[in-house]
Amino acid sequence: MSVLKINGSIIETVIFDFDGTLAKLNIDFQRMREEVVKIIASYGIQTNLFKTNFVLEMINLATDILNSNSPQKAKMLREKAMTFIENIELRAAEEGELFAHTRELLTFLKAHNISRAVVSRNCEKAIFKAFPDILSYCDAVVCRDLVKNVKPNPHHLHTVMEKIKGTPTSTLMVGDHPLDIETGRQAGTFTAGVLTGHFQEIDFLRADADLVLPRAVDLIKIIS
Repeated sequence: MSVLKINGSIIETVIFDFDGTLAKLNIDFQRMREEVVKIIASYGIQTNLFKTNFVLEMINLATDILNSNSPQKAKMLREKAMTFIENIELRAAEEGELFAHTRELLTFLKAHNISRAVVSRNCEKAIFKAFPDILSYCDAVVCRDLVKNVKPNPHHLHTVMEKIKGTPTSTLMVGDHPLDIETGRQAGTFTAGVLTGHFQEIDFLRADADLVLPRAVDLIKIIS
């Protein structure tokens, strides 16, 4: 039986990011961020003091600030911001598509007794809209809806591994963003960057990825 090896270790589990890795959804992150900043600012909070540009973390910070004085306002802010984000994600899922050979890749990994899973900061509705039969190809899908702390927090990846009984030392995290590499490293897994998003090989090498591939499907070529 052919095996997938990274740095001499046999990989038994591959966990994929979704958008930009298995599918092209074209989420307008700039518009998403700009609108979330406006929503937060409408509650009198200055986002220029935040140390993050990631929208989910910005919403969490703003909610924490409001919670001390007005839990009701905090709830309203979160609901308004998350509804806006979800609408953008669902629209992108409707207009997007899986990358060529995504199903072929997942089927190939299954045939070689490699567990498959998806971990995403996206909402679950959008993932299933873009890939309705995803659970026929993956053992687990863990989106932001199911965890308290999303990637790059390693809790997100550990949650997936617990579901499919994977171990970090035999797991490969695959994604199109250096954030995915950071997540894998913090969780103790091997990591692979793919060039189907907005980052180049040097970005993944700087993030200390174990492997950089043109596309996720190119994993097939290194199974021997």
